[in-house]
Amino acid sequence: MSEPLIGVEAIADGMLTRGQLRARYTAIHPGVYVPKQAERTLLVNALAAWLWTGRQGVIAGRAAAALHGAKWIEPTTPIEIIAEHGRRRAGVVVREEIVGDDEIVRIGALPVTSLARTAFDLARHLSRDAAVVHLDALADATGVSAADNGPLAQRYRGARGVRSSRIALDLMDGGAQSPQETRLRLTLIDGGLPRPRTQIRVSDGYSEAFIDMGYDEPKVGLDYEGARHASNRGQYVYDIGRAELIAREGWFDLRVVAERGWTPPTSP
Repeated sequence: MSEPLIGVEAIADGMLTRGQLRARYTAIHPGVYVPKQAERTLLVNALAAWLWTGRQGVIAGRAAAALHGAKWIEPTTPIEIIAEHGRRRAGVVVREEIVGDDEIVRIGALPVTSLARTAFDLARHLSRDAAVVHLDALADATGVSAADNGPLAQRYRGARGVRSSRIALDLMDGGAQSPQETRLRLTLIDGGLPRPRTQIRVSDGYSEAFIDMGYDEPKVGLDYEGARHASNRGQYVYDIGRAELIAREGWFDLRVVAERGWTPPTSP
């Protein structure tokens, strides 16, 4: 068993003796224990934080996004939970806020903020760039959109961060496939360029490729290339054929390499 438990309940139910609890488990919150060898995943940490609230809290923010399937959230990310404030705990961010019954869903045993409420909270509690990174990932995983947050913005129009949240929500784009792609898109927008379209399909009728982002009218695309493009031989060979297809179809493809910034493209 690797899930957290409440020590007094485990003893009362006959699952463990006091000696076994001391020998095999470690306390991570008052009264809440995990096996000493258990991997501290985000789910384990979320369950432990929820138990610490007496099963009254609701998992929110980045932890909620991860539980909904969003990528790019580290297991060590602090667990945001809507609950009554108690003593501060390492690894837990308590938000003493109102949450409606229609803003809560169940993921396994855990009460978690709904997709719309999760996006709403990400947008108003994080800095713009961090919020958009997580919003993009949430949109990619679930299809949630800025339009889904309209009713919440009205319901909580006087709440902290609602006005600034509109900026991050408006920038949300589920076409981003990595945090680096999100940051590249924001760099273009902040530089005064129009918002690029993401995941642009290029096809000659037989083969197809996708450009991370770009502009259709001048046929200018941008691709972010991480380290895997240099270290993976199969990826390298695929990229050659992909680049040839994109060039044949009249696209001018700019490559942004993780270590070096802009890489000059081959003219079509």
